[in-house]
This record gives sequence, structure tokens and C-alpha cells, in this order.
Amino acid sequence: MNPLPELVPYLKQLRLSGILDSLEARNRQALDGKLAYTEFLGLLIQDEVARREQKKFALRLRRAAFRASKTLEQFDFERLPQLNRALVHELATGRYLDERVPVLIVGPCGTGKSHLAQALGHCAIRQGVDVLFTTCAQLVATLNAARATGSYERKLTSLARVPLLVIDDFGLKPLRPPADEDLHDLIAERYETAATIVTSNLKCGAPHLRFNAAKVFMRC
Repeated sequence: MNPLPELVPYLKQLRLSGILDSLEARNRQALDGKLAYTEFLGLLIQDEVARREQKKFALRLRRAAFRASKTLEQFDFERLPQLNRALVHELATGRYLDERVPVLIVGPCGTGKSHLAQALGHCAIRQGVDVLFTTCAQLVATLNAARATGSYERKLTSLARVPLLVIDDFGLKPLRPPADEDLHDLIAERYETAATIVTSNLKCGAPHLRFNAAKVFMRC
């Protein structure tokens, strides 16, 4: 007996599309394997949980606004033999997220700072953490636009609450008032309350950001 026609409207009403998509295959598997009802139900529930987790992952990935799909698996460690791999893999575990530790990635242009920052963001998303990726220029422009519309405080609060904020290309262009103050305010609001990753090609490592950060030096 095919249970699909009778159950389809109920599964749709309950928004159980994960079960709906796999019901026919799982029913056939249960019949062929002579599974107990509880085993059959367990498989269906696993399918629904997997679908929901995948949907959450896709939503977080879209909201993160990464420039491209950059993962740690794609990063070429061999090109940077002096890079502290142990530190990078430690960061990939996400412990710094729980500890709300800022991370500063410093190195010359073309060494993969943006790739590594986005890869760490991707790792965080896999762990169920909300991430926002932005360049420093985009960030200060967003805050400036919010000030112009009278929504600066609301935007600042919103950005301060993002569990992981990735700010790319700090120091690429000089920050002039009020952009420098806006960035300082945001970093201050996030300090010890949420994790922040900053990339910079400044040799001295972003001196305007006054916090104790885990530093990743990108050297060829």
C-alpha cells in the first residue's frame, strides 16, 4: 500500500516536507527490511530534522553575504608554509566564538586573508552561528547612511548583536570622521559580547582597533 496520497495533505499542513520527500522511499525500505514501526518513524524524523538543518544552514549562508563560497577545505596552506596551521584549525573549532574573542588576520595583499576569514565564517555557520561578512568600507557606509535616516542607534545595536561579524579590508582606505568614530563605537559595543574577525594588510596590524585579539599572520 502506498501511504503517500492519504498523507500528503497532512504533511503539507504540518510543513513536514522532509518526511514528504522521503516517505515513499522510506516506506519501501521499511517493507523490504521488515522494519519495526518505531524504526520506520525514526528514519522519517531523521529526514525531517536533516531537511530543517539544511534549510537553516542555507539561510545563514545567504544572510552572511560572503563574496564567494570559500571554505577551509579549499584554502591552500602549502602556499603559506609559515602560516600557523594549528591556530587556524583551533579557530575552526569555534571556541573563540564561545569565548567572544576577536581575531585579527594580517598580511600582504594576495595572501588569502579574505578567503581565510570567510572560511572561518563558513565553519561558524556549520556550527549554527549567525555570521555577517562586510568590508570595512561597506560597514562605515552603512552606519553613515543609518545616521542620515535617524536610525544609527538601531543599526549599531543590530550589528553589535551579530554573533560573528567579519570585517574585511580594514585600513585599505583612511577612515575620516565620523567613520572612524562609528567603527570604534561598534568594536566597543561588541567587545567581550560577540566575536569579530578583522582582516588588514597594515604591517602593524590595525593599530586603531584597541583590543586583545588572536592574531593570524599571513606570510608568504
